[in-house]
Amino acid sequence: MTDSTLPRPGDRRPSSIELERRSFRRTQNTRSVLIGVASTLVFAVLIWIFVIQTPGWAAVQKSFFDPAIAVQAFPRVIEGLWLNIQVLAFAAVGVAIFGLALASARTLRGPIFFPIRALAAGYTDLFRGMPLIIVLYLVGFGLPGLQIFPRMPVAFWGTIALILVYSAYVSEVFRAGIEAVHPSQRLAARSLGLSHGRTMRRIILPQAVRKVTPALMNDFVAMQKDVGLISVLGAVDAVRAAQIETAQFFNFTPYVLAGLLFVLLALPMIRLTDWYSARMRRREQGGSLV
Repeated sequence: MTDSTLPRPGDRRPSSIELERRSFRRTQNTRSVLIGVASTLVFAVLIWIFVIQTPGWAAVQKSFFDPAIAVQAFPRVIEGLWLNIQVLAFAAVGVAIFGLALASARTLRGPIFFPIRALAAGYTDLFRGMPLIIVLYLVGFGLPGLQIFPRMPVAFWGTIALILVYSAYVSEVFRAGIEAVHPSQRLAARSLGLSHGRTMRRIILPQAVRKVTPALMNDFVAMQKDVGLISVLGAVDAVRAAQIETAQFFNFTPYVLAGLLFVLLALPMIRLTDWYSARMRRREQGGSLV
């Protein structure tokens, strides 16, 4: 058989079974789109009936959704949001470093490291169980009261409180990733002469971080909104700025504005987390989804 008689890829025609499958997929896609449009319309009608057509909607709209007040409050609220972003940036770096150190301490082997493991476990138990707002009060008002530290802005103490609390959560995420790496990886590295530190740095941690990246992203999203709690210390962030504007206009629209700005701040990370989680699922399951 010569090359000219061989069937070319472009000459192949799908079988009747494949054509039926494609037709079925097109039908299912069209059906799914129609159902989605219909359900969206039904949901919109329900919102219109049970929210917009209620007797108190006009008063609620005036008190919470006044565009004129939102425009006037926007400069002050966005200025406060910039403080939240600064605190978030420093807290994220501190949480990543301190959380990784805690996870490494909890995974140390040998009886000689028992005190370190016990202290790390006690720390994570304490700060995972204590509400963030209480830690903010204790750190923001308690530590300056000792008068052993120089005078620092309240945003600094809020950042410290966020690092203390979220490091406990992130350390457990890191520890789960470290323990998910098969022990043979560690044994193979040690048999090649790598020290414990180099084994963790070059073999274990790269695999562990890759496994728990979606969980770390979710913790970061949670911290993005909890940054607004630094307002309880008196920091003029987006929440406190909204409170000031609310008192000035006797209207709650600035609070809604601040909430929407926090949503816009978190939305890129939320979408990135969803995309990365789906990407990892596709890579690991390799088409096994039904």
